[in-house]
Amino acid sequence: MSSNIPFQTIDWTTISKVEYTGETGRAYWQTIQFGGLRIRLVEYTPGYLADHWCQKGHIVHCLEGEFISELHTGEAFTLTKGQSYVVSDDLSSHRSVSANGVKLLIIDGDFLKST
Repeated sequence: MSSNIPFQTIDWTTISKVEYTGETGRAYWQTIQFGGLRIRLVEYTPGYLADHWCQKGHIVHCLEGEFISELHTGEAFTLTKGQSYVVSDDLSSHRSVSANGVKLLIIDGDFLKST
């Protein structure tokens, strides 16, 4: 597949939300896919706890609210509006928790594969 993406705008209001149930709470994803690149707007409802530990790489930017990224090692990082984290595939087991809800921009894809 080509990794060339021509200039385009994204009107998120035209992209439908898909609901995913967490261990507690819900996540709503709006996703666009370009070959080996995925871009998502993700909202976690208040009381959200992911139902799995993720090993995938991401660039995560907090647009609104606050969430905690828990690592399987026991570490936990609180991110608030304007903060981001980045990790490559298979370099951590992490999951998200949000007490009061959060809106995130998440980018992932082939460029985050660990070498």
